[in-house]
Amino acid sequence: MSRASAPDWRHLGLVVVGGMVGTAAREGLTLAVPGINGLPTTILMINIIGAFLLGLLLESLLRAGSDEGPRRIMRLMLGTGFCGGFTTYSAFAVDALLLFNGQGPVGGPGAGLALIAATVLIGAAATWAGIATAGLRRPRREARP
Repeated sequence: MSRASAPDWRHLGLVVVGGMVGTAAREGLTLAVPGINGLPTTILMINIIGAFLLGLLLESLLRAGSDEGPRRIMRLMLGTGFCGGFTTYSAFAVDALLLFNGQGPVGGPGAGLALIAATVLIGAAATWAGIATAGLRRPRREARP
């Protein structure tokens, strides 16, 4: 392995710490806020909030300048770490499969597919909203010659 491709263990540590905090926040919310009428609404909301936060963070960092120093630390710890730990594909997939297989008050293939569609479509809209919000808060830095 060449020196240029050697991992920076400090960066890995930032991701691990952010991921632990994000995962703990998700678990805390899923324990404190039950789903509505047996539907997995908490995980849906967590994924939507996480998509918004990631769009907001990454666009804000992009507008602030190059990916180095404090911006790289924030991207790794908050973006990759926290948002990666906070959002969850595995719980979403299990919830969709359970609904699809008829478990829950409104279970069935339609409910499972509706959860999948809602997560993808609303999550994409939330990411766009985060990006748009960052654009309102901070104009792009002009490139310097």
